Amino acid sequence: MPYKSIASLPSSVKDHLPKHAQEIYKEVFNSAWDEYKDPGKRVRGGDREEVAHKVAWSAVKKSYVKDDSARWVRIKR
Repeated sequence: MPYKSIASLPSSVKDHLPKHAQEIYKEVFNSAWDEYKDPGKRVRGGDREEVAHKVAWSAVKKSYVKDDSARWVRIKR
């Protein structure tokens, strides 16, 4: 189900990602939730929520990486 705020994100996201990364995650998850409503659009199957989480994590990883301390930090470009 879509997330109304970053406070409603799963703890695996809230407890580990910086606020900006949480915002990215929420927006992309909600967008993917809408986009992959039709099971025919899900390339590898899986349920709608699983696909939305994968897409959201992928979006976060385009801007953030884990550092040596296992903290998520923004990629400097």
